[in-house]
Amino acid sequence: MVQPAWDDVEPLAVGSAPVPEYGSGSLADLLPTLAAGMAVPGMRAAMPELTAADRNCVFLIDGLGWEQLKAHPAEAPFMTSLLDSSRGGTGRPLTAGYPATTATSLASVGTGLPPGAHGLPGYTARDPATGELMNQLRWQPWTDPRAWQPYPTVFQLADAAGVHTAQVSSPHFQNTPLTKVALSGGTFHGRLSGEDRMDLAAEQLAAGDRSLVYTYYAEVDGKGHRYGVESDAWRGQLMYVDRLVQRLAEQLPPRSALYVTADHGMLDVPFDEQHRIDFDEDWELRAGVALLGGEGRARHVYAVPGAEADVLAVWREVLGEQFWVAGRDEAVAAGWFGPSVDDRVLGRIGDVVAAARDDVLIIASEREPKESAMVGNHGSMTPVEQLVPLLEVRS
Repeated sequence: MVQPAWDDVEPLAVGSAPVPEYGSGSLADLLPTLAAGMAVPGMRAAMPELTAADRNCVFLIDGLGWEQLKAHPAEAPFMTSLLDSSRGGTGRPLTAGYPATTATSLASVGTGLPPGAHGLPGYTARDPATGELMNQLRWQPWTDPRAWQPYPTVFQLADAAGVHTAQVSSPHFQNTPLTKVALSGGTFHGRLSGEDRMDLAAEQLAAGDRSLVYTYYAEVDGKGHRYGVESDAWRGQLMYVDRLVQRLAEQLPPRSALYVTADHGMLDVPFDEQHRIDFDEDWELRAGVALLGGEGRARHVYAVPGAEADVLAVWREVLGEQFWVAGRDEAVAAGWFGPSVDDRVLGRIGDVVAAARDDVLIIASEREPKESAMVGNHGSMTPVEQLVPLLEVRS
């Protein structure tokens, strides 16, 4: 499929949505490429522009999109100096995958699979076995993690191949189901401060002749959601994480490559009725809908049985040119969730899938009061959300 240019898309047509670069330049392609360079069996170098290294570290900064980084050189001088190194020296970003949201992206990173395979297709998705919405970030209500996501992680495959493998993150994440299905393998090291994580990540890199280390920082995303990406609080976090990247880069052991990336970008959405369409107050959008899943810019809509076609028609009519609106089969055929979708995953995808093109949200003020109050948002396929850096430092 020929991908449409980012600035050459038409509204509404399902096929015009700028589908992520699955198989050649998405988050799901990163770890398989690095692992292939370390001779891990079964791994494919999907991004040949990346040069193999014996020791690889991925530092994922939650919420730091390519466009936000480029727009703030004063706050992030070190990362700005690395922009030309992105994606193997091409100076290009990666695409996150759809939807551009944390649970989906972390699963893509860790498994090396697109959402249609790993099966975490959104912030919330329907569990076909129970008919309930499942929050895939918080894993509520509980379901068996291994049944939900049965594939091994790249970390597990690397560890089995004799690569020294480690994750360095907040202790809070050590035993979460999302960590188990997306990032497990090797050893987990919990550290509270960012500085301690950087120091320990460097130590873990040096601990093997071949090493694969992952570390993570969350608060850029947290401040963006709460205060917006134009806030002083967000800028302060960007300044802090820029120093963390430099701290880690300056400690790399020999034969190492550091890759700095993110799970999604973010944009601020104004608080007015034109930009925040309230599902709970809109009888047309509610008609025939049994469950509303996903998040404001990437909705899964589950219809009452028999009402699927009507719901699709109404959502297309009401949302006009602001969203790409697709039926499940259309979204799957267009490759939104990857080249294919596993049978076990199909029922998790909405009967209707709505992806925002403009700076607009479908909030649910009663069902989702906290999410509806967020300043910064993400999820869709627009460049500001979808494009993420892949900055590189080598020793």
